[in-house]
Amino acid sequence: MKVALLSDCYLPRLGGIEVQVHDLARHLQAAGHEVEVFTATIGPAHLRIGTDRLDGIPVHRLAITLPKDFPINPFAPRTLRHMLQAGRFDVGHAHMGVVSPFAMDCVRVTQGLGLPTAVTWHSVHGRSADWIGLTGYVRRWGARGAALSAVSTVAAAPIQRMAGPGYPVHLLPNGIEGSDWAPGTREDDGVIRMISAMRLSRRKRPLALLELVDEVRRRVPERDVRLEILGDGELRPRLERRAAELDAGEWFNAPGRMTRKQLRERYLASDVYISPATFEAFGIAALEARTTGLPVVAPRRSGVSTFIAHGVNGLLAGNDLGMVEALVRLVSDDRLRRRITEHNTAQQPLESWPSVVELVTAEYQRAQRLERRRRDLQIATR
Repeated sequence: MKVALLSDCYLPRLGGIEVQVHDLARHLQAAGHEVEVFTATIGPAHLRIGTDRLDGIPVHRLAITLPKDFPINPFAPRTLRHMLQAGRFDVGHAHMGVVSPFAMDCVRVTQGLGLPTAVTWHSVHGRSADWIGLTGYVRRWGARGAALSAVSTVAAAPIQRMAGPGYPVHLLPNGIEGSDWAPGTREDDGVIRMISAMRLSRRKRPLALLELVDEVRRRVPERDVRLEILGDGELRPRLERRAAELDAGEWFNAPGRMTRKQLRERYLASDVYISPATFEAFGIAALEARTTGLPVVAPRRSGVSTFIAHGVNGLLAGNDLGMVEALVRLVSDDRLRRRITEHNTAQQPLESWPSVVELVTAEYQRAQRLERRRRDLQIATR
């Protein structure tokens, strides 16, 4: 199958969608499919218009000069239409964030060409769902034969409301390379090391995480509880100031961005992973940490709940108070913490790339069936 992956954001820009779409491209290619990427993200050496290759995959850049290099190009559709026609693709797969003008243009182009179209949402639409629903484009895409999906049940729910009952939104989870996050031996020195990996932004809630662990330490003063937040972002100065106000120098550390290898090493040296973001569409970092064996604590209404079962491979909570209570349980109850760790070490998650590629391929086949049905109906009503 020849696949066009369509995304506002792509490497070398760093973020969840960027990495996931690139990894999907690599694994589709490894499974025997022909893959090309179309994006509004500037490439290496500031390439704005043109094609480069990344891991053997052609990446077509359709970018323009904008402040902060925002991946927006209202002039891209005409060029994109010609390229997709010339490429003779079997399916177009658009990847949506909260706001994705390039991907939205891509869907209009693919559907205008009659190219089978799959659309996957990677973000949770909270307050934005109401005004997005009023625009009606999700329902229109479904009516025109797009195969709609989202990375978690939490992300899918608002999309399903916008699409309506006639256009089902399937679950298409993110994937991980299991070998990159293989479990290993852990040493118990009596210290309870909590860890999280995130972009230091308001949406990810690093400041709230610091407050949560500070409260856990107050409630269980007899245990040595420490926190490490891996990653970087615009909230670093505020996080560091708040850590100083809490006198957290002895128990808190924020060393910055890590490679995958470094992340795994940190996870293997830790005891609990915390995912504090409420509007987390999937939580790939939490899944990676869980794969190494760590118990995961997260809000029940975040996308992490798609792969974390309460009391089995982690603990889910309804609010921040519940998060504190869940963390106190894991700190106080060594048997519970070890039982979950042993379960996660022995039972690997279902979201490995071979399984995800099978789901993605099935979604492409659904897009092809929906497009054939749309054409048949058009012919029948002429």
